[in-house]
Amino acid sequence: MVGLTGCTASAEADPTTTPTPTATGTGTATASPTGTATTTATTTATTSPTATRPTIQVQLNPDRVTAGETSTVWILANCPVPTGGPVHTGTATSRAFVSGAVLNPVPAGTSSPSPTGAAANGSPWVRGSAQVSGTVRRASYPVNVKCDGTNDTGSATLRVVAAEALPTTVPTKAPRAGGGGTYAQDVDDESSIPLGPAGVLIGLALAAGIGIAVKRRNRA
Repeated sequence: MVGLTGCTASAEADPTTTPTPTATGTGTATASPTGTATTTATTTATTSPTATRPTIQVQLNPDRVTAGETSTVWILANCPVPTGGPVHTGTATSRAFVSGAVLNPVPAGTSSPSPTGAAANGSPWVRGSAQVSGTVRRASYPVNVKCDGTNDTGSATLRVVAAEALPTTVPTKAPRAGGGGTYAQDVDDESSIPLGPAGVLIGLALAAGIGIAVKRRNRA
């Protein structure tokens, strides 16, 4: 009895435990058929706003030309003085110009052409001339200026207009001359004053004729 009892044994096997992984972090988990979790991270980019530079002043002299005529137009712009070595110049372009114009600093003591008023940003003026062909049609053409050293820009408008028509009416009477008021007076003018020198001669001739007639009568 003792042997049977001692031979009786109970064996208990511990179950095998598989740990479950825990995912941390931000993102979207996507399960694949193999059981592998794939995390996709989303990144949001923040863009800083870009500062814009003020528009420069641009003036044209003249700002209107006649169609059918070859004309010269001066362009003036208040380009800021660049720092770091670039030359203080500008470039003007337009469809009305034969070619682009280079704008250089205005020499000291130069009076014409000169800008009207003071520059808004206090910058010195640069200027240059461009040619407008006589084949340019009547229209309004923008003139664009770019400062070479600072990339500042501005624009103005050039107008190409038709030539002014000549007067079609011609006066039929000659203007009156001064000195007496009745010289070269029109014949059809209603006036009791005799005509200038012509009237005087006629009066003298009549007086001489009357005198001769009186002498003949006395002799008779």
